Amino acid sequence: MSSTWQFRRKKNSPVWRRVIVFLTGGVILSIGLVMLVLPGPAIVFIPLGLAILATEFRWARKWLVTARQWLRGRFQNIRLKKRGESRKQPK
Repeated sequence: MSSTWQFRRKKNSPVWRRVIVFLTGGVILSIGLVMLVLPGPAIVFIPLGLAILATEFRWARKWLVTARQWLRGRFQNIRLKKRGESRKQPK
């Protein structure tokens, strides 16, 4: 995991904090998942929800890392396709 994305979590976070983080992150993540089917910026809401959850939960941190790697790969493929198309067009 990248050092810029390492979150410092207190070992004994209060239960109320974990509940608030779980509810907030869960709602935002759920909205993002619904936006996969409905129109909307799911690609923004899903990582945002995972980032909020990752401040308290290790499972969310792992999912966030996986999501970031997946998005990087997709954006890299898009960039490579654009470069290939621009080279094929005669000037």
